[in-house]
Amino acid sequence: MAEAIPEAGSVRDDEARAEYVYQLVLEGIVSGSFAQGSRLRERELSEMYSVSRIPVREAIQRLEQDGFVATFPRRGAVVRQLTLTDVNELFDVRLCLETFAARMAATRVAQDGDGGRLEELMEASKAAIDEGRTDDVVLISARFHAEIVRLSGNRLLIESVKPLFGRMRWIFGLAHNRSNELQRDEHTELCNAILAGRPELAYSLAYSHIELGREPVLAGLAETLEP
Repeated sequence: MAEAIPEAGSVRDDEARAEYVYQLVLEGIVSGSFAQGSRLRERELSEMYSVSRIPVREAIQRLEQDGFVATFPRRGAVVRQLTLTDVNELFDVRLCLETFAARMAATRVAQDGDGGRLEELMEASKAAIDEGRTDDVVLISARFHAEIVRLSGNRLLIESVKPLFGRMRWIFGLAHNRSNELQRDEHTELCNAILAGRPELAYSLAYSHIELGREPVLAGLAETLEP
């Protein structure tokens, strides 16, 4: 959840307001409050979030850069219509980046890195699945994967994948089509490999976990998304 917006003042405050609006609109897109194809009007968002149009405009520009919004002549900014190609590309990029992150996370844990937060998220995910909290399962799963990236220690990778996890939540919120219990077991194996400091096993488990999720998600979205 976004923090309270700061009062007007410095350049840093201006950046904070744009970040505040970005996070709120992103959450609206991911949750479906802003449906695919719906217009994002600067004036309405400005009134909704009690800010001027400038941070709204900056937030929309950033959302466009991150692949959540598209702009068109006469229509302005609209929430992007996802395609099956978008979904496939997400999985392709995840196979490249998250597998590397898993290997590096395990390497760092083996060198006395702290995997405590990853273990906490693993337990939180299990609890959400056991209690049937579907929305929380998607959110915690994204945080679990993001924590693996953070554990890699690669700052450029950490910054680069932030939009990726927003897309993960967006897509998995539309269709997951895999047993949560199966996901729980795969996450547990991956978490254990990282905490045991086994880089190659962590790499392999991350790869199989991501690839096994591709077809069920594509199948679940095949009737609602264009190719």
